[in-house]
Amino acid sequence: MNKQELFENIKKKKSFLCVGLDTDIKKIPEHLLKEEDPIFAFNKAIIDATAPYCIAYKPNLAFYESMGVKGWIAFEKTVTYIKENYPDQFIIADAKRGDIGNTSAMYARTFFEELNIDSVTVAPYMGEDSVTPFLTYEGKWVILLALTSNKGSHDFQLTEDTNGERLFEKVLRKSQEWSNDENMMYVVGATQGRAFEDIRKIVPNHFLLVPGVGAQGGSLEEVCKYGMNSTCGLIVNSSRAIIYADKTENFATVAGQEARKVQEEMEKFLNN
Repeated sequence: MNKQELFENIKKKKSFLCVGLDTDIKKIPEHLLKEEDPIFAFNKAIIDATAPYCIAYKPNLAFYESMGVKGWIAFEKTVTYIKENYPDQFIIADAKRGDIGNTSAMYARTFFEELNIDSVTVAPYMGEDSVTPFLTYEGKWVILLALTSNKGSHDFQLTEDTNGERLFEKVLRKSQEWSNDENMMYVVGATQGRAFEDIRKIVPNHFLLVPGVGAQGGSLEEVCKYGMNSTCGLIVNSSRAIIYADKTENFATVAGQEARKVQEEMEKFLNN
């Protein structure tokens, strides 16, 4: 999916919502535990209920890897189900990979060849040769961690060099030498507020993947005010606030209702 196709889908759906599939076997409704594959059963129901209101899904690999082979099978089944039934959805493998070149090449092969996923999150700490193997795949996206939503982001990402440049700003500037806004995005946490202004000065045209709205307390209004550009430029993720909104047999219906509420709020910002 290229940048224009992504923007067209945002306009069509009147939404830039990404539903995070952070599926924890210990948090899903108990009645699903009788299923042959409880994780996939949960994901399938969530996807069917929320697909009309979102433009992307973001399975977080940690939640699947924690279950070993069974988790990987559920992850692959989830990706296949989305691709076969909702081909307009942008799929993000939230894996935060990034290693020396030959290792990154294997990670890239996993997600872009074996699984044929649209995008993968990548940690830039090891520099250019750890990122470029992901950028060799036409039609695929790299989503670099820039300024994250967690408290610990202050430990390194906001530190300044002698010229006053913060580390996340260095990541934004340097990485633009490796690629452009047609196949690279950045993770910027919703909890960072007006930092979006500074980010847009450096990357005015890139899409930003924005976690932290909902359970983490990020403000959608602030994100849109300071981060939206002429092609929307935002993919805002919500995970727990949607997928765990209810733990009864009506969990999927409630998740769909929550997704619709977010979509309706997003529509207002797209119309401004």
